Amino acid sequence: MSAAADAAGSDPPDDLLALRDPLATLAAAAGEAILEVYAGDFDVRLKADASPVTQADLRSQAILLAGLRALAPGTPVLAEEGAATPYAERRAWTRWWCVDPLDGTRDFVARSGEFSVNVGLLERGRPVLGLVHAPLEGVTYAGAPGHGAWRREGDGPWRAVRVAPPEGRRLRVFASRQHAGPRTLAWLRGLASEWDVEVLRRGSAMKVCLVADGSAHLYPRLGPTSEWDTAAAEAILVAAGGVLRRAGDGRPLAYNKRDLRNPDFYAAWGPEAPHP
Repeated sequence: MSAAADAAGSDPPDDLLALRDPLATLAAAAGEAILEVYAGDFDVRLKADASPVTQADLRSQAILLAGLRALAPGTPVLAEEGAATPYAERRAWTRWWCVDPLDGTRDFVARSGEFSVNVGLLERGRPVLGLVHAPLEGVTYAGAPGHGAWRREGDGPWRAVRVAPPEGRRLRVFASRQHAGPRTLAWLRGLASEWDVEVLRRGSAMKVCLVADGSAHLYPRLGPTSEWDTAAAEAILVAAGGVLRRAGDGRPLAYNKRDLRNPDFYAAWGPEAPHP
C-alpha cells in the first residue's frame, strides 16, 4: 500500500467521517458484551420468522441504541431486534441508522466465531457510512462512498482498502456458511465453465467486507436477508470501488421499504463481474 493511501486512511476528508472512530468505539463495546455471552452458556429463542435470538443480540442492541442516541440525537434507528417503527412514520425519514446488533446469530449459536456488529447510516435511501466489527477477530471495517473504505485490527491504525478484480481465470467466491441453498450452489457450478472457482465459506456481513478489501471477488446471496444485514456492508463495499446490486436486473438495493426484506443480490468487485 502506498504512503498516500495509508495517509488517506488515517485522515478522513469529510465531516461525516468524524463519526467513524466514535462508531468503532461503540461497536467494540457492543462486541465485548457479545463475547461475554459467547464465553458461557446461553439460551436461544426463536422469533416469529424462526430465526434465533440470544441475550447477546439484546445486550448489543441496548448498547448501540444508547450510544447512537448520544452520538446523533434525533436521528432515528431501525434495528433488527424489537418492534419496528411503523412504515407510516418512517417513510418520512431522510436520515437514519440501520443496525444489526449481532449479524450471524446462527453462527454465534454454532460457535463458529463468524459474527459481526453492523451499523449503517443512510440518507435519502442510500447508505452513506458503514461500520462492521467482528468481535472475536477484533477486526473492523468502515467506509463512506466517495471518501474511501478502511480496515483496522484492534486499536491499530486504519488502512485504506480497495476491491481487486480477478487475475486470469481464478475467481474467489463466497458462499454463506449457514444459508447457501441449492440455487446458490447450482449457480456456482455454472461458473466452472468459464472460471477456476474457489468457493469460500463465511458467516455474517464480513463476506461483503472481504470482497471490499480484495480478499475475494464475488458474493452471491440468493436467499432471505433484511435491510440491516446489508446497509453497513454496502456502504463499505461501494466506498472500496465495488457494487452491491439486485440479482437479475442489477439495480441498487432499496432501503426503508414497507417490507424490510431484501431481494436476492450480489456483491462484487465491479459491475462487469459475473452475477446471478
